[in-house]
Amino acid sequence: MNTQNENTLSCTSAVSSVNAVTAQDAPDFIVIEGPIGVGKTTLANKLARSFGSDLLLESANDNPFLEKFYDNPNAAALPTQLFFLLQRARQLNQMKQADMFSPVRVADFLIEKDRLFAELTLDADELELYEQVYANLTIDYPRPDLVVYLQAPVEVLLERIQKRGLKHERFIEAAYLQRLCDSYIQFFYQYNDAPLLIVNAADIDFANNDADYQLLHQRITEVQSGRHYFNPTQVAL
Repeated sequence: MNTQNENTLSCTSAVSSVNAVTAQDAPDFIVIEGPIGVGKTTLANKLARSFGSDLLLESANDNPFLEKFYDNPNAAALPTQLFFLLQRARQLNQMKQADMFSPVRVADFLIEKDRLFAELTLDADELELYEQVYANLTIDYPRPDLVVYLQAPVEVLLERIQKRGLKHERFIEAAYLQRLCDSYIQFFYQYNDAPLLIVNAADIDFANNDADYQLLHQRITEVQSGRHYFNPTQVAL
């Protein structure tokens, strides 16, 4: 992904200017997306703190079927996916009904990606049942003003997953992650419902490196329309 022509800020200039960025400069509703282990929740938390905004996170730990799914996908795929679908729909409906005067809202999931996981994990009969449930849900949610899609190779995702050591993720295999990454690539290749910022997250440490985070933070406030790419290694050169 080549962003050298779009991103001319040096590390120094981005670091000095990000402190001047306020919630007024940010999109109203920012969604962070990407495969397991790429850093969605970490980035969503940091952005919410920076903007003083409401935060909407998917709660994987609340799903009682998730560990069973990673241990035996065929046996637990449907209840796992239906739990997430109902959870996300409930969260988005609550968000819609909440105080609309919050200057910025940040979430770490798109409801549309729920079907992506369903198509990846369910057999034909299960997918048909899932689609029936999805079609009958009343999901009244705001469209994002910006979607940030984080990308990283499977080996990087596995390393990060192992490092954080969550119990329900210990059975995740590289082959599953590769299929998931491929599905995300296809999904966002066709995505045009909101402005999109595609980020090479393999060589950026926005969790622990403040300069990295500030570069990305600055770029997020600049995107207003269209599709854009952010490669932090090229920006820093």
